[in-house]
Amino acid sequence: MCTDAPALVEAIRSLAVRGAPLLGIAGAYGVALAAARGFDVEEAAQALEGARPTAVNLAVGVRRARSAYRSALAADGDQGKAAGAALAAARTLHREDAEASRRMAVHGLALLDELLPGGGHRVLTHCNTGSLVSGGEGTAFAVALAAHREGRLRRLWVDETRPLLQGARLTAYEAARNGMAYTLLTDNAAGSLFAAGEVDAVLIGADRIAADGSVANKVGSYPLAVLARYHHVPFVVVAPVTTIDPETPDGASIEVEQRPGHEVTEVTVPQAPGAGAETGGGTPVAPLGTQAYNPAFDVTPPELVTAIVTEEGSVSPVTREALAELCARSRQVTMS
Repeated sequence: MCTDAPALVEAIRSLAVRGAPLLGIAGAYGVALAAARGFDVEEAAQALEGARPTAVNLAVGVRRARSAYRSALAADGDQGKAAGAALAAARTLHREDAEASRRMAVHGLALLDELLPGGGHRVLTHCNTGSLVSGGEGTAFAVALAAHREGRLRRLWVDETRPLLQGARLTAYEAARNGMAYTLLTDNAAGSLFAAGEVDAVLIGADRIAADGSVANKVGSYPLAVLARYHHVPFVVVAPVTTIDPETPDGASIEVEQRPGHEVTEVTVPQAPGAGAETGGGTPVAPLGTQAYNPAFDVTPPELVTAIVTEEGSVSPVTREALAELCARSRQVTMS
């Protein structure tokens, strides 16, 4: 349990709290928590925002709650009312994320049916994008779940997602809980699965989408996009509009978080789904002193992305102009 902002920052850094939409929600609640406990809100907000640099939703959530806090405090100087305003902003963001999840599932299923007429979809996913990372039923996983409920999902292929096994530990858990037909595979088995013609579409989430449509997501996503292009399989990204960052011009501008090497050189098995015990102390699987390359994310260029699905609809082909139009439309809806 996180009883103050520093504890939440550590939970985010250690991946006990993870997933782009959930990070936004957690960041907003973290600001509200700091305000309610009488801590320095500006300091807490800065620490929360910097806890994971690639995931833009974290900064969006923090800034939204901080803005509500600042406005209320400037109005009459009442700390209690300002803390209440921050909490209200966090709760609103939480509700909006749940609704965005529902709408992404609708738009994503419609796109799948358009791309793959006849149903019986065999979908490959990477990392974890379900209710464990969202205020609702998730992003990419929510689309697969919608297909399952409509009887149009034949198989969900679940990448294990090295080195922290979010697919094996979390996505497989969510698929089993929902009674979905699913199969777990090692990340390096995906190529043979494509070659065998067993994948109809790839569905992934995103942690940041640049203005040009470059997509930062869990490391291992880019190789799937290359495989999908070679095998003529749709590669679809599902993420809320808040994940699109107009301030990041292109993929080269996305800061990719580098994780500790022990996550690769050791194996640590958490006690329960979502427990997040990825902090070292595991069983060594490499010689002592081995150096590890461990980026948390990779970046897929827009030309390899078939479509980006948001709560406001889908963008295909993925271009800078189309994303700018989508964001502008979303802002108009928000203000109306």
